[in-house]
Amino acid sequence: MTAPFVKIDTHQHFWHYNPDEYGWMGPHMSQLKKDHLPADLLPLLQSSRIDGTIAVQARQCVEESRWLLELADQHNFIKGVVGWVDVCSPKLREHLELFASHPKYRGVRHVVQDEPDDRFMMRSDFRRGIGQLREFNLTYDLLLFPRHLPVACELVRQFPQQPFVVDHLAKPLIKGHQLQPWESDIRRLARFENVYCKISGMVTESDWDNWNSMDFRPYLDVVLESFGTRRLMLGSDWPVCTLAGTYSEVMQIVSDYVGQLSRDEQAEVWHVNARQFYGIGE
Repeated sequence: MTAPFVKIDTHQHFWHYNPDEYGWMGPHMSQLKKDHLPADLLPLLQSSRIDGTIAVQARQCVEESRWLLELADQHNFIKGVVGWVDVCSPKLREHLELFASHPKYRGVRHVVQDEPDDRFMMRSDFRRGIGQLREFNLTYDLLLFPRHLPVACELVRQFPQQPFVVDHLAKPLIKGHQLQPWESDIRRLARFENVYCKISGMVTESDWDNWNSMDFRPYLDVVLESFGTRRLMLGSDWPVCTLAGTYSEVMQIVSDYVGQLSRDEQAEVWHVNARQFYGIGE
């Protein structure tokens, strides 16, 4: 009998809910407005046979990074943390020295998609901050809308040694079945070998109440052709994904899609790339 794949969910969140800190949760997101903690996620991982996760920031504060690392210390299935630090701060080095000393602090993310300036990533202080991450062996998660992709290309060109990963395929307009200009721009970004892509966050870009797996295939085909199996990773975006589907439904979409690949290619997408990109062990 063939041994099952090791499977890593490279994108999920935890929070203690309060309305002041999670203002992005609108009135149509009631199911998110409660605590989502490791004890809630663990049975879902077990049911879907997921072996570990990467916990990603949901608030832009260093206190959350500390809290996520505490959770990672308490729960072995949390293999790494992508936290927030103020990349633009003159005190960035001080914060990086603090957090990067923890073995599970593996990367940084800023909510670029919410910045009013579409060229935020070209700010000199932001680029100066990005330039410091490599020294601490930290990755950077790109949280973008399609309109940010040309700017992302400018950014990653300037930092060829810095590992980047695009979250949620850069949120293409799946609900409207729109491929362009997202397709051209994501293919251009994929030409930079230091950029990976997470297959995640798709159901919440679709019609929440009326989607099927075929809605996602054109977008999956594009990223598979563009990044290849050596630069793709899988993520649930739990609990945000529950706005449009259950954990098992979301993971089944990608499981079915990568099932067309060879066994070695499936292993790359399920866990090999995640281990290499985030530098996580068993």
